[in-house]
Amino acid sequence: MSRARSKARRCALQALYQWQMAGQDLVEIETQFVAEHDMAKTDVVYFQALLREVPTRLDEIDGHITPHLDRALKSLDPVELAALRIGVCELAYHPDIPYRVVINEAVELTKTFGADQSHKYINGVLDKVARALRSTERKMNSR
Repeated sequence: MSRARSKARRCALQALYQWQMAGQDLVEIETQFVAEHDMAKTDVVYFQALLREVPTRLDEIDGHITPHLDRALKSLDPVELAALRIGVCELAYHPDIPYRVVINEAVELTKTFGADQSHKYINGVLDKVARALRSTERKMNSR
């Protein structure tokens, strides 16, 4: 996993959190992020892709998440929700990224920005989503 991609996910989490909380225009958020953050070692193209893709496919992404929750989607912590949405987006639409990398990255983001122990919840939900979306890859890796 590349550090530039990890930084892109980190920035995307923060930007999506801002979008979820403030409802601010995504173009404004993206412009602000690129202007105000050190993006030198960040995969900016991937950051932009996630920032555009998650909201565009929000209903589909949330549809993959909801069956695996023990509570309503709207009751999730906003950081957890952003991490789940990024993870599910990658699981569903970026098959070139191994599912273990997707889950690990989401867990690490949640450890950094989420509530204490929330990373365990994120790990469990994304593992279930990966079983549904990446069953062939999981079977191949278990051999």
